Amino acid sequence: MAAKGRDSSRYQVFSRRTFLLGGVQLAAFGVLGARMYDLQILNRDQYKMLADENRINIRLLPPLRGRVIDRFGTVVAGNHQNYRVVLLPEQAREVEKTLDLLSRIVEISDKDRRRILRDVERNPSFMPITVAENLSWDQFAEVNINEPDLPGLQPDVGDSRIYPFGPELAHVIGYVGSVADAEIARDDDPLLKLPDFKVGKNGIERGFDKELRGKAGTSQVEVNAYGRVIRELQADPPRQGDETVLTLDMEIQQFVWNRLQGQSASVVVMDVHNGDIVAMASCPAYDPNAFITGLSHAEWNALVEDDYHPLINKSIGGLYPPGSTFKPVVAMAAMEAGIDPTARVFCSGKYQLGDATFHCWQKHGHGLMDMHDGLKHSCDVYFYDVARRIGIDAIAAMAHRFGFGQAYDFGVPGAKAGVVPSTEWKKKNYKTKWLTGETLNVGIGQGYMLTTPLQLVVAAARIANGGKAVVPRIVRAVGGRVLVPNPLDDPGFRPEALAVVQGGMYSVMNDRIGGTAYKARLRIPGVEMAGKTGTAQVRRISKAERVTGVIKNDRL
Repeated sequence: MAAKGRDSSRYQVFSRRTFLLGGVQLAAFGVLGARMYDLQILNRDQYKMLADENRINIRLLPPLRGRVIDRFGTVVAGNHQNYRVVLLPEQAREVEKTLDLLSRIVEISDKDRRRILRDVERNPSFMPITVAENLSWDQFAEVNINEPDLPGLQPDVGDSRIYPFGPELAHVIGYVGSVADAEIARDDDPLLKLPDFKVGKNGIERGFDKELRGKAGTSQVEVNAYGRVIRELQADPPRQGDETVLTLDMEIQQFVWNRLQGQSASVVVMDVHNGDIVAMASCPAYDPNAFITGLSHAEWNALVEDDYHPLINKSIGGLYPPGSTFKPVVAMAAMEAGIDPTARVFCSGKYQLGDATFHCWQKHGHGLMDMHDGLKHSCDVYFYDVARRIGIDAIAAMAHRFGFGQAYDFGVPGAKAGVVPSTEWKKKNYKTKWLTGETLNVGIGQGYMLTTPLQLVVAAARIANGGKAVVPRIVRAVGGRVLVPNPLDDPGFRPEALAVVQGGMYSVMNDRIGGTAYKARLRIPGVEMAGKTGTAQVRRISKAERVTGVIKNDRL
């Protein structure tokens, strides 16, 4: 009986333990089942999306950059096939040895070699790395022929920017270059983070970079756990950047460029009625194509140290005293202030102001001069006199009405406003009062007065078109959208005052006796022109000129 009681007690303990263990197991399976229900039923879509994100990568496809053409459709900035070589590190047994073999065909600089080895260390072994680009056809063909002996290297064809006219349009078109960290920080476009993507660095390329850049495409690819592409699932092609139409005429641009060769000079040709820039050249210049392939330190230093400053767009960024080309503005200010244009001033060759003597460019003087004759002969004494009588502030006010002191925002970055001095300007910048002698200097376009060639063209256009406030335009349309500058109020020139200035400038070009530009007149029957000569003797003489005996600036 005692044995039977003990067996019954053990059975009860075993049953309780079995029940407890079964309960724990049931609870565990219940939690597991609930979790599985949550994952597979309730949150199925969410976790499916996360799984797909691990399995599927969306990659950006860079677009072709938009073309830039002149007014007649001539391509001035386009794209061409870029023959290049890429390296797949996982297929190269020894990367450095492979580079040594390639260097027998394509030159690889020490800088490029360091970049390649750095990229090999940073990126997965299956990620292609650009080794050399912009190869000639002969180099590309030789790489293809020797491909079996170049493990890990693959010939490839991409796209690259090209500038068919090189230096002729360098300052207008600009060039593209690699994306800087600062550009990524201020622009959230994901395209900027793509390897080898280029953005505009100067000229039109920079001014209209976003329009020319285009829109990225996408490619959905399936990858394994290591990021290797298995297959492409879907592709949305990129959209090429907008085609940009300029107001330039390349035939005139080339004519102007050829005339400037060997000089440090600038020419701007503009339609006086609508402000369209027909030609804009700054000489010397640089080859923008060289910036695509990359400049050596020696080449860059040569550009920076050149006495003629080829990197500066003199047309909009060079500041110079306008010289006698400013005299029509002073004449307009004088008539606005009530000066009689028929009143005469005697020029003896010099003008006395207190103890100071101001000389005319004509040493022996011009004799009696009215405003018409003062413009025709470019008489300094006449303009000394009227400038003193009307004062600097009247001259400054008229200069602003002609467009001086304004930096035109017309798509080419780098335009400068120049300097239009006044009593307030000097007080602000020099903390001193304006002197009468300084007014005389400004009266002949010297002293503190600084302008750009573009500003002089705008001023001349406003005289030629009868006082219409034209605004310069160099981009006619972007992506089919015509760009029209914001109109300005006409400066309100009096027609009779404009007629006096126009007549004087006509005589400059067409009067055989006294016209300072008579030799430069047009010799085309039925075609006449007006103009104004000017010289500001401030240009720094270059080392090359000194060697040849040039020690001063000659009057032009």
